[in-house]
Amino acid sequence: MSTPAATLSVPKVPNAGWRITSILTAIAVFIVLHVFALRGTDFQLTALVSGAEGMASFLADAFPPDLDWETVVAPALKATTVTLWIGLLGTTLSIPSALLLAVFASRTTTPHPWVYQLSRAILSFFRAVPDIVFALIFVTAVGLGPFAGVLALICHNTGVMGKLWAESMEETDSGPQQALATAGASRFQQVTHAALPMVLGQFVGLLLYRFDVNVRSSLVLGLVGAGGIGLLINQSIKSFRFDAMLTQILVVLVLIVLVDQLSSFIRRKLEV
Repeated sequence: MSTPAATLSVPKVPNAGWRITSILTAIAVFIVLHVFALRGTDFQLTALVSGAEGMASFLADAFPPDLDWETVVAPALKATTVTLWIGLLGTTLSIPSALLLAVFASRTTTPHPWVYQLSRAILSFFRAVPDIVFALIFVTAVGLGPFAGVLALICHNTGVMGKLWAESMEETDSGPQQALATAGASRFQQVTHAALPMVLGQFVGLLLYRFDVNVRSSLVLGLVGAGGIGLLINQSIKSFRFDAMLTQILVVLVLIVLVDQLSSFIRRKLEV
């Protein structure tokens, strides 16, 4: 007696009606969320149109920019240099703490699951708190000036860089590290001789990107008293010197372009 042939189980493919229903549901949810968002933010294009006269008056006061060297341009250049130093120190001085937390927050290099969870929590805290909030805290603690801005960027950049570096280490091949472990190497030797050399190029690239971002952020920190060109822009706005404000913004634009070009140049050299 012949045995009946086994029937192959074929996975069910969702029919076209189910896919159309899912797409329509997603579109409906998308529209509803945006309706609530528009109402919650009081988004009204009519208000923008009605405020066109005020915007025209503002632009008329800002143009042409005030190019007086002694009262506007020279102070703007000096303050912009301070902004650059804030971004630089906020980036480089966060490297030790970000690197240590990244090693502990990576599944491939952490010494213990509890250390992993704790490091992830610390990084999440530093990353979740905006740098401008850190600036307000440190301005209260150490007073007005660029030192508060540097401290704020160190804290926030530790969280961001630690997270990015930890994910980079988790995505690398763990073979070399396991080979060292089999040979009897310590955890520190595994990290320094296997894990870190494999991601060094990515680390530098991410660091340069964060330096670019931190220079821009240091401009905003100046608006809350953390020094730099942002402080001058805030003072110009409050005193209704919009022509001086425009000059200061143009100086910032030149700085941002130069920093961006420098970062791109260094990244290209590292890729060669």
